[in-house]
Amino acid sequence: MMTPRLTSAMLVSALVRRVGLAGGNAVVVARGDPTAGSVLLICLEKGIRTAFREQVLDASGRYEWSAVGPGPHAESPEVDAWQARRRQRDPDLWIVELDIANAERFAAEMNNGS
Repeated sequence: MMTPRLTSAMLVSALVRRVGLAGGNAVVVARGDPTAGSVLLICLEKGIRTAFREQVLDASGRYEWSAVGPGPHAESPEVDAWQARRRQRDPDLWIVELDIANAERFAAEMNNGS
C-alpha cells in the first residue's frame, strides 16, 4: 500500500522553511513538477557537500531518501554535469541544497510524514 505524501512543491517548501528556522540555508536550485516531481537533495555542512539524496519509493510503498550521485567529495564540474544529466532525463526533478549541520536529518524527519 502506498503511503500518501505531500506534493513535491509542499515538501520542498517545508524543507526550506524548517532549515531556515533552524539557522541553516536552503536553496531551490531547480524547480520540478509541483505535484509529483522527484526531489533531489544536495546536503551540505558549512558549504561542504556531505551527501546526495533522492526520495524514492521502496518495495513496501514508503518513501525513503536514497543515496545517489557522485561521491560528496566530487569536483564541482562532475557534480554540475551529473545534475544536468539528471534534469535532462527528468525535467520534473526538483534539486534543493540544504546547508545545515546534519542536513539528512531534516529530510528524514519530513519523510513518510509527507
